[in-house]
Amino acid sequence: MASYNEIETLDQWKELLDASKEQSVVVFKHSTTCPVSANALSEFNQYLETESGDQTTYALVKVIESRPVSNQITEDTGVKHESPQIILLRDGKKYWTASHWSITTEHMKAVMQ
Repeated sequence: MASYNEIETLDQWKELLDASKEQSVVVFKHSTTCPVSANALSEFNQYLETESGDQTTYALVKVIESRPVSNQITEDTGVKHESPQIILLRDGKKYWTASHWSITTEHMKAVMQ
């Protein structure tokens, strides 16, 4: 089973962005006040139960609590902010993104495996 780390600082984000040049990085942007985001987080956790995490680093950003990090992700990736949102980074760039009800276990498996 794979797991994620919560990132709360700009330094942690920069490290992840740099790491995406060597291996895949998945960032889940989560709103702790949104029921749609709660559902998407559940789907993300279900996906992680099927993954080993050997080839990919997973991270979670709480968009309200860590607004500067969320804003920097938007700026660095060019992906317009939405939450819930999942962003797959490869080679330091956005490879794939999905938001809201498009974040499902099956969708993630189809794209990321």
